[in-house]
Amino acid sequence: MTEHDLAATSADAFARLAIEMHDAPGVEETIDAVVQFALQALNCSYAGVALYTRGSQPEIAATTDPVVDDVYSLQLNSQNGPLVAALRERSTVLIRDTLIDDRWPEWAEKVAALGVRSVLDVPLATGDGSRSTVGVLGLYSPIPDAFGDDDEAIAHILARHASVAVASARHEETMAQAVDARKLVGQAMGILMERFDVDGDRAFAILKRYSQDTNTKLRDVAQQLIDTRKLPH
Repeated sequence: MTEHDLAATSADAFARLAIEMHDAPGVEETIDAVVQFALQALNCSYAGVALYTRGSQPEIAATTDPVVDDVYSLQLNSQNGPLVAALRERSTVLIRDTLIDDRWPEWAEKVAALGVRSVLDVPLATGDGSRSTVGVLGLYSPIPDAFGDDDEAIAHILARHASVAVASARHEETMAQAVDARKLVGQAMGILMERFDVDGDRAFAILKRYSQDTNTKLRDVAQQLIDTRKLPH
């Protein structure tokens, strides 16, 4: 296959991936598409993604093998390792052989014992600021020096696709939750207006007061009223 044919094949593959991620119904499905594509397009045996959550703590979002869960957990629990470095520094980390690399010796020894020799961690980011880091795509192989320049180049392209797709999926989920919350509050207000013969402003004020007094989200107060026909105590 010529270089031109290889480029055309890669472009076609990424086009299909972009469509698949766009059609994914949520963040979880989007990430699953990313790690499965990584197994097909890159010289890796395992892949995974760790994502920042609302609490600003990275969590395991998807893995293709329990080995990756162990690799991630060792780092997230100790806050030390290439994954953590890629997150904090927004930079790609390549470990050619866990038996030789001395940057994170304790972690590398444990990972090598799991059968992982090559590691490539690529940050998922949507902008230039540190807050725009979404997470990290991790690629793993039991073969030393498994990742060449082509693998790293493809991994960066995949990471860019994944970053945009995850950010878009999260935005859509947030918007859907907001719409759902407005519907619930509106339904709860209707119940209060009918029961107590009050207008909309008064009904909303009642819900808001109960939300503040019980330290409960307005959406949850509305849901409880709808489900039980009672306000929280």
